[in-house]
Amino acid sequence: MIETLRKIVQAVSEADDLEQALSLIVHEVRQAMATDVCTVYLSDRATTRLVFRATEGLNRDKIGAFSLARTEGLVGWVATRGEMLNLEDASAHPSFQLVPGLGEERFNSFMGAPIIHQRDLLGVLIVQQADSRRFSDDEEAFLITISAQLAGIIAHAEVSGLAALSDTSSKTITRIVGVAGSPGIGIGEGVFVSPTADLAAVPSRKAVNRKAELRAFRAALARVRDDIEIVSDNLKHELSTEDHALFGVYLNILDDSTLGGEVASLIKSGEWAQGALSQVLLKHIKHFERMEHSYLRERAVDVRDLGTRVLTYLKDDSENRRDWPEKTILIAEEITASALGEVPRDHLVGVVSLRGSANSHAAIIARGMGVPAVMGAADLPYSRLDARTLVIDGHNGRVYINPPQEALRRFQQLVDDDLALSEELSVLRNEPSQTLDGHNVPLWVNTGLTADLPRALESGADGVGLYRTEVAFLLRDKFPSEEEQRQLYREQLEAFAPAPVTMRSLDIGGDKSLPYFPISEDNPFLGWRGVRVTLDHPEIFLAQIRAMLKANEGLGNLRILLPMISAIEEVEESLALIQRCHDEVVAEGYTQKFPPVGAMIEVPSAVWLTDALAHRLDFLSVGSNDLTQYLLAVDRTNARVADMYHGLHPAVLGALAKICRDAHQRSCPVSICGELAGDPRATPVLIAMGFDQLSMNAASLPRVKKVLSSVTLGEAKAVLEQLSGLHSVKEVKLLLDELMQRRGLERYVRPGQERTE
Repeated sequence: MIETLRKIVQAVSEADDLEQALSLIVHEVRQAMATDVCTVYLSDRATTRLVFRATEGLNRDKIGAFSLARTEGLVGWVATRGEMLNLEDASAHPSFQLVPGLGEERFNSFMGAPIIHQRDLLGVLIVQQADSRRFSDDEEAFLITISAQLAGIIAHAEVSGLAALSDTSSKTITRIVGVAGSPGIGIGEGVFVSPTADLAAVPSRKAVNRKAELRAFRAALARVRDDIEIVSDNLKHELSTEDHALFGVYLNILDDSTLGGEVASLIKSGEWAQGALSQVLLKHIKHFERMEHSYLRERAVDVRDLGTRVLTYLKDDSENRRDWPEKTILIAEEITASALGEVPRDHLVGVVSLRGSANSHAAIIARGMGVPAVMGAADLPYSRLDARTLVIDGHNGRVYINPPQEALRRFQQLVDDDLALSEELSVLRNEPSQTLDGHNVPLWVNTGLTADLPRALESGADGVGLYRTEVAFLLRDKFPSEEEQRQLYREQLEAFAPAPVTMRSLDIGGDKSLPYFPISEDNPFLGWRGVRVTLDHPEIFLAQIRAMLKANEGLGNLRILLPMISAIEEVEESLALIQRCHDEVVAEGYTQKFPPVGAMIEVPSAVWLTDALAHRLDFLSVGSNDLTQYLLAVDRTNARVADMYHGLHPAVLGALAKICRDAHQRSCPVSICGELAGDPRATPVLIAMGFDQLSMNAASLPRVKKVLSSVTLGEAKAVLEQLSGLHSVKEVKLLLDELMQRRGLERYVRPGQERTE
């Protein structure tokens, strides 16, 4: 069964479009199960009806012309309940409904399985038999498995098909779920970039100048021919006459009389050179790969190699003359710093990456630039989005493809509201960070880039709660020297002096890997990361701490923060190394005092060690992002489970309350950084728990300050008391939303999913 499944999935995944994929499914499943009928119904996004989309064995004239409500017939029963239905006599079932003209009259046995992708019902896969029999357990298992296996492929093909539509008058809205990388709403034109010459990653695009595209293609061909002839001459005396003759065959593949002629014809019809090359060669590569004879299958390798060589020259030429749209949304399989840097800043309105996370290099840079970003959008049909209208929701990690005009107006209103709100809140910049009844809670910012400094200073922050030192390491091709680090750290410390600046020691691993110090692990989030790396490489840690201490000379506002602490031994070893660095720096003539040292509480073990940590350290800082991830066992970089990641989960709130109690019993101040600290809805809860500071991105600070200054500490504590009896995220959010409404603060909460769909 596994081999049969593999062949079916592979065949369907190679389909050119949704219709071909569906035709392959019904053909291959019917053949594999030896049934009389196989049919696929798909759920229509606009009407939610189940549309008859593909069949072998029933009336094909009804394809696309017939549909059922989700409550109708056996198909509706499977769709509504989301479970398998296996019947020996279909007509005896209470939901049975005979549709005239469909051709089902002579079929008695029925088995249907729902096609579900990320909790979304895509459709129903059905097999039918004339004989009255109940399908076997093995057949049930096969249909369930194949429907699950094909769900992702169908979802991708379905989205790709919808993405090809350019008519925004339709009411259908195509949405891709990713991970929120940088907050904000971006509306613009998609531009796909590929860092390498990948035939499969070339978008279809209209040629601006057909003659110029044809000249570029022929020039690239000529350069490839020259390259191959040079290689041929170099190997003339190394190969037999027969083997050497293969170079002639190789060169002929792209002649005008063969594939080269097809590419030229497609360019003449209006496709740009790269798209024409990709479409023609991928079609022939698939053709060769499916052939039985091994010699012919090998030709697929030759065609791919030649195509890649030609594409490389075409890309080099086109990138030298690229014009960026006025509102560019940059799309890539994996966004790089160089790709971000190529787009003029006044043209870049959004970033979408198929890979990466909220803590990836690109996401950090996007946040620093104030550009909305969505990461990990794995189902995005990226190569088909060039020149399409896109909306990215960096608050919720959503990408909308060719949204209808009504939706576009709604998104634009969100953008306008955001700008107006920022202007309105700017008056709070110099106001104190305190509640209505005078309880002071300093609001700090998270920084990492030099570009963060102006926005952080303009926000009116009371200090820096988290300076991500790893960003400087990510931006280089080798470890920065101690002096380079000293200069960077000095810039941060001077900018905020005398306000405190909390510098976290190098935090790599997990989803943050240095290109020159790669960490490859099966489970990186439970592996070698944070302080574990730097304690194993004390030479890195010592150089960094010395640079921090030297940068602090004459300022005295440095605080050192240790990441990913999970055991007391890590703290003690780190403190010993910091003391050693301090002694060395003092011996060199520096006169500063020993700085405050703290630890991040990010893992469950640290929650239970809060008392011991508070006894040994000067302060504690909760990393709400990682702590939520570990407590809930949810990988926040994985779009498939991102909806289960909730900082307001009762278990997370319980852990935060415990941390505050234990820390304050030792008179140890405790702050919180991460997404939760910058969520205005969470502000009353956090101050009621007793957090001494909240640290967030600069963009979130004005909203949080507005909420903070609009409630009393007593009111916040009353809400916290009510929360202690709640057991679901939904209940927690409802209670906090009631408080926001009561105080007229709804508009200061970040735009939520319910407002954008």
